[in-house]
Amino acid sequence: MPMLDHRYEWLIGLRYLRAKRSQHFISVITFFSIGGIALGVAALIVVLAVMTGFREELQKQILGVTGQINVRSYSGTVPNYTILLEKIKKHPQVTGAAPFISGQAMLQGARNSLGAALRGIDPALEKEVSALHHNLVQGRMEDLHSFGIILGKNLALNLGVEPGSHVAVLTSAGNVTAMGTMPRMKRFKVIGLFDSGMYEYDSSLAYIHFNDAQTLLRMQPDEVSGIDIMTPSPTQAFQIGKELATNLGPTFSVQDWMQMNRNFFKALQVEKATMFTILFLVVVVAAFNIISSLIMVVMEKGKEIAILKTMGASSSGIIAIFLINGGVIGITGTVSGMMLGLLLAFNLEAVLGQIEKIFSIQIMHGDVYYIDHVPSVVLWNDVGWIVGISLILSLCAAIYPAWRAAGVDPVESLRYE
Repeated sequence: MPMLDHRYEWLIGLRYLRAKRSQHFISVITFFSIGGIALGVAALIVVLAVMTGFREELQKQILGVTGQINVRSYSGTVPNYTILLEKIKKHPQVTGAAPFISGQAMLQGARNSLGAALRGIDPALEKEVSALHHNLVQGRMEDLHSFGIILGKNLALNLGVEPGSHVAVLTSAGNVTAMGTMPRMKRFKVIGLFDSGMYEYDSSLAYIHFNDAQTLLRMQPDEVSGIDIMTPSPTQAFQIGKELATNLGPTFSVQDWMQMNRNFFKALQVEKATMFTILFLVVVVAAFNIISSLIMVVMEKGKEIAILKTMGASSSGIIAIFLINGGVIGITGTVSGMMLGLLLAFNLEAVLGQIEKIFSIQIMHGDVYYIDHVPSVVLWNDVGWIVGISLILSLCAAIYPAWRAAGVDPVESLRYE
């Protein structure tokens, strides 16, 4: 190939990116191809970061209220719970275990009467299995004595009470009389408020001492609803739960936190996959723009391609020119989109905060989305997959135009020149 420099593919491939005035339309299509890829990549990075952050934030909030493993009896309640508690604590990887009592109650405050999930706990042991003591915004765990109650901050607000106020707690497990079952009612003093960060818990959950819960729900002194368990890591909970299920026997139900919230986390996984598919179509559309722009370049540059062939350019060299052209478009769009996406993902809360401030709106409503802010966690594996797929798609989009360019017949193209 004596008449061509060995680097001609790069020189010509890059030159074809700069259109002449007569080829302004091709330049516009190239610009939209780069912009489409950039927007698609940026959107994918931001959306996957939000979905990952949403999952991790909900995991954190759930484990802040309950243990990583939950043990219950198939018979309904756990009798002689101290024996079960000691057996569980013998497992070498159990770092904490605490009994709990769960039930439903009606709370009557100064403003409203509302239904709530009632949870009876042992304050001393609860610190081993939940983050309630960290979530308290008012009051102390040590003050949860007889007839004291800790409310979620939204529940307290809706009831119209605050620390020092009193609420009436009514349960259906009342006394049987000639007139029927009379609800059991006790007055409790609000000794603290908690903020778990999860609207569902903050608006419907109340904690009392488990001795009071036994009295309200007519349970025996050695009887509880179940045992919450903590392990060294949430990722170990499944395996440790299987071992405990084997040790405790078939009379007990043992579930880890993922099993207890299986449907919820599956829904999040499906949503993440769906959003990825939808936004990936943006990148696919941009790739079709690459195909159309390169085909137009082939048609416009037909005579130049023919001249290159007469000067000794091989078919593989012509293919390389257009693969370089498509690759540069793909790399430019992908890198631009990656930088924009990472910039937004790492500063998403600040950006959305400014939008909320300017337009006086609230983007995340806690009663709809469980949490009241938009978390963002970038997984570099996700970024790598997005960038890799985008680059491969861009190169694939250039294959057909490159093949057509390689098939240009110099004799036919230059016959009338």
